[in-house]
Amino acid sequence: MAQTWNDGGLRTPYYLIDETRLLHNLEILRGVCQAAGCKILLAQKAFSMFAVYPLLRQYLAGTAASGLYEARLGKEEFGGETHVFSPAYRADEFDEILRYADHVVFNSPAQVRQYAARARQAGKSTGLRINPECSTQEGHAIYDPCAPGSRLGTTRENFDESLLPLLDGLHFHTLCEQNADALEITAQAVEQAFGAYLPHMQWLNLGGGHHITRDDYDVDLLCKIVRHFRETYGVQVYLEPGEAVVLNAGYLVCSVLETMKNGIDLAILDASAACHMPDVLEMPYRPPLLHSGEAGEKPYTYRLGGATCLAGDIIGDYSFDHPLAAGDRLVFGDMALYTMVKNNTFNGMPLPSIALRRQDGQVELVRTFSYEDFKHRLS
Repeated sequence: MAQTWNDGGLRTPYYLIDETRLLHNLEILRGVCQAAGCKILLAQKAFSMFAVYPLLRQYLAGTAASGLYEARLGKEEFGGETHVFSPAYRADEFDEILRYADHVVFNSPAQVRQYAARARQAGKSTGLRINPECSTQEGHAIYDPCAPGSRLGTTRENFDESLLPLLDGLHFHTLCEQNADALEITAQAVEQAFGAYLPHMQWLNLGGGHHITRDDYDVDLLCKIVRHFRETYGVQVYLEPGEAVVLNAGYLVCSVLETMKNGIDLAILDASAACHMPDVLEMPYRPPLLHSGEAGEKPYTYRLGGATCLAGDIIGDYSFDHPLAAGDRLVFGDMALYTMVKNNTFNGMPLPSIALRRQDGQVELVRTFSYEDFKHRLS
C-alpha cells in the first residue's frame, strides 16, 4: 500500500513538524492574548524543539519550565519571560536556576521559606502553586494534580498566610486536554478557596491543559474567565499550554518491516509506542493514522506494533483499503507533543530523526541520531 507523502526520501522513522499547521495554532493563541489581555507561554515539557523557537517567540511571551535544563533552554533559545516550577528545588541547582528564570514558582510553604527571599534578592518574581482540590479529569488519573494525596500544589488547609509578603503570584495547573468549561469549574473553586489572597497578588498563572486550538474549544468562555480575574483582582494572567501550541502540527512517519498472522493480522513497524510515542501506553490513547480506519471499518485490519521485545509495545488496531506489505510508509498524526521530549532508546531502538516542513512545502532535516547518541547515554 503506497502512501503519498512528500518527505524528500527521508529514512524512517522521523518526526515531522508542519510549519503551516504550527502557524495556524499560533494565530489562534495570539487572538486569545489580544481578546483576553493575557500572556501565553510555551510549556516546554510538551514540546522543546528549539529549531522553531524563533517562530514561536513572535507569538508567545516566553516559556514555562519544569526545572533547570528547561529553564536554561527557554532563556537561551527562546527569550522573553522564563517561568519555572518544580515540586521541589535542589539546593545545589537553585543559584543557577536564578540565572535563567524570571518567575520562580514554589510548590509548598516550606519551599517558599527556603528559597523565596533569595529569589527576591536576585530580582525574580516569586509564586506558589496552589491545589484547589477540584478534579475535572475523566479517564486520565495519571494527569490529575487534584487527586487525593497529590504532591502537586498547596491546599487551602496547608496555605500559610504569613508567607504572603514573599509571594507575587499564585499558580494552578489542574487540566489535561480539556475545554474551557473545566477551567470555569476550576476557577470557581480557586476563588472560593484562595480568592481572599488574589488582591495581594501581581499575577495569576492558570497553568496548562487548555486545548485552545482544538476545533470545538470555547475560546469566548476562556477569554471571559481571564478577563474576570484581570478585572476583579487586577492581576496579570498567564496561560502555559504545551499541547495547544503544536496540536495536530506534527507527524511520526514510519515503515512496515514485516507482516504476520497470529489469529489476527499483525504488522511490525520501525516505530515503537514504548520508545517513540510513550503516551500511547501511558495515557493510553490511539493516535490518528493517515488513510486508515477503525478496526473492521476498512477491508484489512492490522494490529500495529513496534520492533522491541516488549509484548505490550502495541500502537493499536487499524484498518486499511489494501493489505500492508514490508516497505509501506505509515504516517501517525498529532505527534509533535509529548513525543520528542519523552522518547527513549529502550532495546537500542534508534531515535527518530527530526524534520521541519516549511510553508512552501520544502522539508528540512533538522537533526539525525546515531549509535553514539544511544551509547553515550549509558556510560
